Amino acid sequence: MKADIHPTWYQAKVRCQTCGTEWTVGATVPELRPDLCSNCHPFYTGEQRIVDTEGRVEGFMKRLQKRNQIQASKKPAVEEKAPLDLPIAELELSARYANILEENGIKVVGDILNRLGEEDDENSILAIQGIGRKVLSDLKKMLRAQGYEIEG
Repeated sequence: MKADIHPTWYQAKVRCQTCGTEWTVGATVPELRPDLCSNCHPFYTGEQRIVDTEGRVEGFMKRLQKRNQIQASKKPAVEEKAPLDLPIAELELSARYANILEENGIKVVGDILNRLGEEDDENSILAIQGIGRKVLSDLKKMLRAQGYEIEG
């Protein structure tokens, strides 16, 4: 064994910051101060409590409350129904699909709703060359976001 390469070995005092329990262990430092120990850690005690380190839980709860307030303020705007004469281009559908729909006589939201209200609801739109299930699904999502009630 080489001389003078090993650290000094101490009988270190360990004192828990939370509950104050003290004990001794062998270590390379004379004193240890953990935040939690087996006497107060929720895993070992079986208690249901939140261990808040540096106010993280409190910060999270503030952000969650702020998000809920923002969402609550947005809800009334979504419930307002857009007019039936709203042009397809304003639904934020890609220009390619908006052009395909306009070429096939679907120029406003009312035209889409009429097609979806028929017996062959989805098939009448899927029959259009260049319109697939993904586009139809996106179109329905956009209409729901505008406040229209669409099934499926």
